[in-house]
Amino acid sequence: METIEIDQAVLHINQLLEIAAKGKDIIITKNHQPIVKLSSIKQVKKRPPLFGSDKDIIAISDDFDEPLDDFQEYI
Repeated sequence: METIEIDQAVLHINQLLEIAAKGKDIIITKNHQPIVKLSSIKQVKKRPPLFGSDKDIIAISDDFDEPLDDFQEYI
């Protein structure tokens, strides 16, 4: 995250907007106190969840719901 004073931000607003559009946040300060945050409004496109997309990646053993030996004293 980049920080810049407002008097410098005004002089370089075009460059700051380009940087923000690429996904980097920029904080504009006045007297070293943050007043504005520039950030992109582009939304990252997420893939829709797909049923079965983890097939052959995740495996569940046949005895996954059997009691564990370490917990026999609590059963």
